[in-house]
Amino acid sequence: MHPRNPHRQRYDFVFLTAASPGLGRFVSRNRYGDDSIDFADARAVKALNQAILKHVYGVSRWDIPDGYLCPPIPGRADYIHHVADLLAGSNGGTVPRGADVRVLDIGVGANCVYPIIGRGAYGWSFIGSDIDPVAIASAQRIVRANAVLTGHVEIRRQASALRIVAGVLAAGETCDVAICNPPFHASQREAQEGTRRKWRNLGKAGPTGAADARNFGGQGAELWCAGGEVGFVQRMIADSARLPTACRWYTTLLSKASSLAAVERALTGAGAVERRVIALEQGQKKSRIVAWSFFGRTQRDEWRVRLTSHR
Repeated sequence: MHPRNPHRQRYDFVFLTAASPGLGRFVSRNRYGDDSIDFADARAVKALNQAILKHVYGVSRWDIPDGYLCPPIPGRADYIHHVADLLAGSNGGTVPRGADVRVLDIGVGANCVYPIIGRGAYGWSFIGSDIDPVAIASAQRIVRANAVLTGHVEIRRQASALRIVAGVLAAGETCDVAICNPPFHASQREAQEGTRRKWRNLGKAGPTGAADARNFGGQGAELWCAGGEVGFVQRMIADSARLPTACRWYTTLLSKASSLAAVERALTGAGAVERRVIALEQGQKKSRIVAWSFFGRTQRDEWRVRLTSHR
């Protein structure tokens, strides 16, 4: 994990339970004699997230609707810290901090986790977009309920499933970076098979008669879309090419190494001036961040001057 990620070590359930006593009823000794939770229990996973977000990021009121994605915090934090390094690489090696740094979170979800981590770690401001009205309402509740987010995180509805950036940012509006955790699967059936693999990895058979039950939750738009992650990212690249100066950097997660070739072809066709592929590893899980930009030298210099003026 990234060296600035505060979740590189095992969960400290003593501190987490002290911060959020509701977690305590889910904590027990595992077969190795360590404190842990049953990660197959969706209630335990949610309680763990509530404790982490309160203890580490100062968000004391966090909840999500039943069945919506309850993401593992360490991996989400890794993405944010690598994005900070990406911005630093365009800023003379200095990670830009503070509310003047604006981030577009494409698919903010009901959990609003990326804005929470980015605010807590670097003080950035966020625009979070989503197509799901239930997710929008949930994210807005989280923002309103926590002073650390209020005034610095804005949630917007993306009205078109065919657009990614267009329709979210107003004409002339800009962000420093866009982040995205796209739906990875191409169909509900594929998502269900992925769920079965997770249950097997947890050593569980899964709930009887509920093959698509997920310990981390997830609704349709969070888990699958036409064309899977390649189709989604190709649409994102096409949208970014129509708005080349809206973001200094566009980025997305890509879960499958086999998806990279098609995405790189799309970036070449779109005329991306800069691109990066950043490897991510969490235990045995490997993924990557793909980043691209359309800024020329003059635009890059102007962007860096603007950041410097806000320090």
